[in-house]
Amino acid sequence: QVHLVESGGGSVQTGGSLRLDCARSRYARGTNCVAWFRQPPGKEREGIAVLHTGVSNTRYADSVKGRFTISQDSAKNTVYLQMNSLKPEDTAMYYCAAASLWAGNCLRASEANFNYWGQGTHVTVSS
Repeated sequence: QVHLVESGGGSVQTGGSLRLDCARSRYARGTNCVAWFRQPPGKEREGIAVLHTGVSNTRYADSVKGRFTISQDSAKNTVYLQMNSLKPEDTAMYYCAAASLWAGNCLRASEANFNYWGQGTHVTVSS
């Protein structure tokens, strides 16, 4: 069963924008904490943004704060990651992940707390 499907990756130049979509299937409909992670080439996966869909609380990694925005369309069961002012260091495979967590725990969640993962979508930012 496919629970999460990411889309929207691609190649852009420095300063450009992309929007990533994370569509939750009916199998993941009960989840209320959705996060975006990324894994740059040769590096470990890191969490960059998280959203509690019930109260719309968000948290961002310092590396993307002010440039990336996580949001949701509840009617479409989809969470978005709007990425602006992209830099070459944003080049990575991007994954969305979901879980059922209380709001406070959601914002502090680590990779191990998420039990649903998408297949990933690649983002390349050229200088």
